[in-house]
Amino acid sequence: MPVDLKAMLEPSRCAVVTSEVQNGVLGPAALFPDLAAAARPHVPAMVRVVDAARAAGVPVIHATVYRRPDTRGANTNARLFAAALKSARRDDVEDLLPGSKAAAVIDEIGLLDTDIELPRYHGLGPMYDSGLAAVLRNLGARTLIPVGLSVNVAITNLVMDAVNAGFDVVLPRDAVAGVPAAYAEAMIENTLAVLAVVTSSGALAAAWGR
Repeated sequence: MPVDLKAMLEPSRCAVVTSEVQNGVLGPAALFPDLAAAARPHVPAMVRVVDAARAAGVPVIHATVYRRPDTRGANTNARLFAAALKSARRDDVEDLLPGSKAAAVIDEIGLLDTDIELPRYHGLGPMYDSGLAAVLRNLGARTLIPVGLSVNVAITNLVMDAVNAGFDVVLPRDAVAGVPAAYAEAMIENTLAVLAVVTSSGALAAAWGR
């Protein structure tokens, strides 16, 4: 069935969800430096999507990840979580503690009064057990636009959870990132493209009049 992208991107039915677009994930003291280096060239596209959304009245939700100083309540049942904890203990890394600069949304995007932040302390992605699906429905959103990190885990998890929850997904491929870059592209081409409508940040901005 042909996809009516214009209808899917009607502002009244859309919401942008940023995933882990935080200083401690994208900044110079990131938990995973290789991922941060791969993602930084994509920041202008992330900003383009968020700016266009705000101008068009599309809700922006920031799905951030926090960690308590004592790590209570955090997952320990996968190598990823152990690697993140080990990384957080390095001297050159500021952990994602609530209220810290590391946990904050990057300055290029910021957190406006009209935005919604949904922090999580556990899990692989922004939607599972976070209240995100309910918030989207309460906002009247039917189309979710993911922005941020990472195609390796959280973005892919978000797309799948959103589709399972009955949402349409439009993915701006230049506003998400993963590592290695070739792997992220392969994931988009071979997995995410059959679950979401893949587009670009420029096309989204044009659709929303920016």
